[in-house]
Amino acid sequence: MKKIGVLGGMSWESTLQYYRLLNEDTRGRLGGLHSARVVISSVDFAPIEKMQIAGEWHAAGEWLAAEARALEAAGAELILIATNTMHKVYEQIADAVTCEVLHIADVTAQAVREAGLERMGLMATRYTMEDAFYRDRLAASGVDSLIPDLDDRGELQRIIYDELCLGVISPSSHDTLIGIARRLIDRGAQGIVLGCTELELSVRDDDLLVSVFATTSLHCRAALDWALAHDSH
Repeated sequence: MKKIGVLGGMSWESTLQYYRLLNEDTRGRLGGLHSARVVISSVDFAPIEKMQIAGEWHAAGEWLAAEARALEAAGAELILIATNTMHKVYEQIADAVTCEVLHIADVTAQAVREAGLERMGLMATRYTMEDAFYRDRLAASGVDSLIPDLDDRGELQRIIYDELCLGVISPSSHDTLIGIARRLIDRGAQGIVLGCTELELSVRDDDLLVSVFATTSLHCRAALDWALAHDSH
């Protein structure tokens, strides 16, 4: 199996899920005591979050690009940016290394298309919902995005940063998230994209009557597909 590099820590709560999912899926595919070949760079999220607020995306991209180079130097042959939001600086990161950097929106769009759907409700951080970088990437693959209204976008931001990133799983916030999803469905969404890696800590596949596309799980599955398909052993 090829070695997967995980550029994480944003937040470590979701990076933990990356490590768990990669290993559970490896064991499921290969059986026995098999585990994933993974190297992780876990950054301090607090300075990154301050850069997000200040709009200092290029500086954040330079920081993460340096971490990606360190992952490649440690033997990573494929890199996962373990956060949807920081795919805003995907090009800076991908340009910094020679190995492939698997874009989370691309694997999500592929899953949506394979399900025969094309109009998704997008739940994520405000940056991911309101900026064009993520929605345009989905649109390039034929997937249209609906985003929540302003108040619901504010609630999503609060729940993600003030609760889920800190490991707080609140039943009332879970209900709020489901309400936001249902309003998107009422507006015509054929399914829901959980476009923030922390949202899977609260929202489950069976919470809604439409398909839920969990980006963390999809990202990990696609990475293992690649790692196993390119294995020469």
